[in-house]
Amino acid sequence: MYTEILEKIKNKKIALLGFGKEGKSTYKFIRNHLKNQKLTILDQNVNLAKTENNLLEDPNVTLILGENYLDKLDIYDIIIKTPGISFKNIDLKNIKNKITSQIDLFLENIDCKTIGITGTKGKSTTSSLIYKIIKDQNFDTYLCGNIGIPIFDYIEKINRNSIVVVEMSAYHTEFIKKSPHIGIILNLFEEHLDYFGNKEKYFQSKLNMFKYQNESDYAIYSLDNKTLKEIVEKGKYKSHLVKILSTKNIETIENNTIVCDENYIYVKEDDNLKKLYDTTNQKKLLGRHNLENIMFAFAVSNILHLDNDKTTLSINSFQPLEHRMEFVGTYRNIDFYDDSIATIPDATIHCIETLKNVNTLIIGGMDRNIDYSSLIEYLNTSKIENIICLPDTGFKIGRKLINKKVFYKKNIKEAVETAYEVTKKKEICLLSPAASSYNQYKNFEAKGNDYKKMINLLK
Repeated sequence: MYTEILEKIKNKKIALLGFGKEGKSTYKFIRNHLKNQKLTILDQNVNLAKTENNLLEDPNVTLILGENYLDKLDIYDIIIKTPGISFKNIDLKNIKNKITSQIDLFLENIDCKTIGITGTKGKSTTSSLIYKIIKDQNFDTYLCGNIGIPIFDYIEKINRNSIVVVEMSAYHTEFIKKSPHIGIILNLFEEHLDYFGNKEKYFQSKLNMFKYQNESDYAIYSLDNKTLKEIVEKGKYKSHLVKILSTKNIETIENNTIVCDENYIYVKEDDNLKKLYDTTNQKKLLGRHNLENIMFAFAVSNILHLDNDKTTLSINSFQPLEHRMEFVGTYRNIDFYDDSIATIPDATIHCIETLKNVNTLIIGGMDRNIDYSSLIEYLNTSKIENIICLPDTGFKIGRKLINKKVFYKKNIKEAVETAYEVTKKKEICLLSPAASSYNQYKNFEAKGNDYKKMINLLK
């Protein structure tokens, strides 16, 4: 089926914008099938030619590197963009219709069932959970996208009977021209304002998940997220809307809703309420936010008519991903947890409320102009005694905390040293930054790994 993609790009003037993991995957795919196709690779990294020797040996590649790599984009027929390159300060008038991506090319040209998952928080867990549920029921299933595997890595294996689960960040949804068959938006909070410029553009990028769906498609979203609920209700979407809701009044809910009360997850269809899952089941996914992720997974399972008992078994055996409320270990009688994935205030609050017994919190990271007033108010009324603040946002938050022991530290090593000194025995030290890690690390994984390394080094 990938031949349609090749036909679309063949003999065109193509720019590969960005040469990270996805850019390399695109290059490999094109070269495997169009050996003489001329390509221009645009990247800010001036040393790219030194690290990617194969590009210098390719006579049909032109490299444009350095700070001016985004100049003259209008000369190309197709711009295959890597996620994360911001066009915030670029006039898109003459190039918007030329911009595409791996995911966009896939959605427009490959005829198979696709499930797209986006949202500010919970994407990787929900995508991985849905993938496991479908895979465990013996479907030909692939997990790719923002989870770290470019979709073109699987493009030659996918057929009409495949089900492709795609984790999609706002960078992926920004320029898509077709939405997945089953689209999921988990939630919307302020994030990535440094990239999009304002929250409205960020939200609109996410809503592209539903924008191009038709009458045979499904749009799944949460009514518990007020921002998302209001935006979807104002939109005019053609697809079947499936709602996620937590409520004690389950009898009053509308049809096409997955609902959770204190004990069970149900589905309401054709005015009938069907019990899907006992929430008291022993499982490894903890916290209210993960219960909502499970509800989204059941929505997909229900749409695909999967075996409900098998879906339950998959959920109960699902192993949480690293850096997401991850128990690191008990050292010097202190329980250490890594939640470096928490890059917004709401995520940090969710984690603290789930773990409950947090005595020391390590916060702080890159400043992206997010509003921290809700987190500051929460921390000031919480039982947490010690707040260890890292640059840059941690320092800003720390100055507004009262009745707390506040420590300002330059790095994770200093933070862990202090945590060992001040955390009460049999209580928790939690890394949950409420900010991105890019000011000091490549990503949140690197920050979490450094935290775990220091815990073991200093124990």
